[in-house]
Amino acid sequence: MDLQLEILHASNESELVAAFIKVLSLGVGGLVISGDPFFHSKREYIATLSLRYRIPVIFQLRGFAAAGGLMSYDDSYSENIRLVGVYVGRILKGEKPSNLPVQQTTKIELIINMKTVMALGLTFPLSLLGMDDAASLASHTFTGTRSTFAMSL
Repeated sequence: MDLQLEILHASNESELVAAFIKVLSLGVGGLVISGDPFFHSKREYIATLSLRYRIPVIFQLRGFAAAGGLMSYDDSYSENIRLVGVYVGRILKGEKPSNLPVQQTTKIELIINMKTVMALGLTFPLSLLGMDDAASLASHTFTGTRSTFAMSL
């Protein structure tokens, strides 16, 4: 598979628009957006651009899919909170923070916004959408079905 990575930069809304136009001119099939604080603060705007220019976008943080983006792939927020709680509990019971091991979540969530899937005219394999280990579905509705599909991987 011959793939070429194009790295684009943006630090304001006009540069975001220019980046989407550049993606169109390059014929790129989609974007991967980093979890940078600027991009996170502009997640709704990026989702709007994605629909306007019909470019699928995957984002690192869960809030992007909830804001109307196509999908996000991130560690589980609830698992991270659980790990923090375990650390706090151990510290409150007298353990020294310096003696606690470094931990990293092992639970990853793929969030797919079905409303955006349909708006972009995309399809996903039914095996992906119907996996048995689906963690939760968002409460937003779209034509009788859930608009956001979440699963733990």
